[in-house]
Amino acid sequence: MSVAVAISAEHLVRRFGNFTAVNDVSFRVQKGEIFGFLGPNGSGKTTVIKMLTGLLPLSGGEANVEGLDVRTDSESVRERIGYMSQNFSLYYDLTVTENLQFYGRIYGLEPARLKRRMDEIVQLNGLEPYLNRLAAQLSGGWKQRLALGCAMLHEPKLLFLDEPTAGIDPVARRQLWDLLFELSGHGITFFVTTHYMDEAERCSHVAYIYYGKLIADGTPNSLRELPDVQPHGTLRVEITTPEVTRALRFARHLPGIRSATIFGQSIHALIEDRFNLDDLRQQLLKNGIAVSEIRPLAPSLEDVFVELTYKHQALLEAARA
Repeated sequence: MSVAVAISAEHLVRRFGNFTAVNDVSFRVQKGEIFGFLGPNGSGKTTVIKMLTGLLPLSGGEANVEGLDVRTDSESVRERIGYMSQNFSLYYDLTVTENLQFYGRIYGLEPARLKRRMDEIVQLNGLEPYLNRLAAQLSGGWKQRLALGCAMLHEPKLLFLDEPTAGIDPVARRQLWDLLFELSGHGITFFVTTHYMDEAERCSHVAYIYYGKLIADGTPNSLRELPDVQPHGTLRVEITTPEVTRALRFARHLPGIRSATIFGQSIHALIEDRFNLDDLRQQLLKNGIAVSEIRPLAPSLEDVFVELTYKHQALLEAARA
């Protein structure tokens, strides 16, 4: 295995009785990447993390994390990684300082190393103004910074973050991601699950799991170019209108429009490229729908995942029929 690979997952399977939660999942994460792992609730994201961290045994397949076999060296794997769960994993009746000290002792850090690491994390994560504050009294964003700091105390080179920004405000989300970029610049690899498409756009590598099956894996730019996202003979356009709801109802019944959905004050539509944009404008105007602009549009990652989800929903429904 290449020394540049932080995680190698090959044909992962996890079963719970007769239910297969993870089905033949393979991917690689390069060292220093911010790897975004996306998918609907219940699709297997947290299960994959627990398999890679040795918390759940593999029902099938192989996984190597930081050069170690998860099946045979799970204890050593956990010593080399950090894990921040969906919950804050803090002791709310302890102060910021006491939480850091507690986790440092759990990791077995000697007093001198613990003090050094606490000083570094406090400075890096901006925790100094809150050292004597109870964790329960911190805002959501600062709880996440503290939880991240606790997960970093033993200097892991790989951090698993399971929905780290769920439930925190947009400013705190942006600040936390700025911190992740800074840490990534120091060579730390991040495996991040998220539901936010703007966060997926920030990742250097993205994979999408849909009810146990991996259906996309690549850079954001490579995923935008998938044939399923923009089939041959089609064009993606943005229709800006003050009447998006009425325009959407009308547009979805026009021949030549394959799909359409609302984004703010505009509609993103996938149309057949034979469809003249001026004709589309005129048809909307004839039906009393004001149009500010129609322009070609590159697909977003949200477009990518919506199109892939629709395709695989159709495949699942066909298989059940």
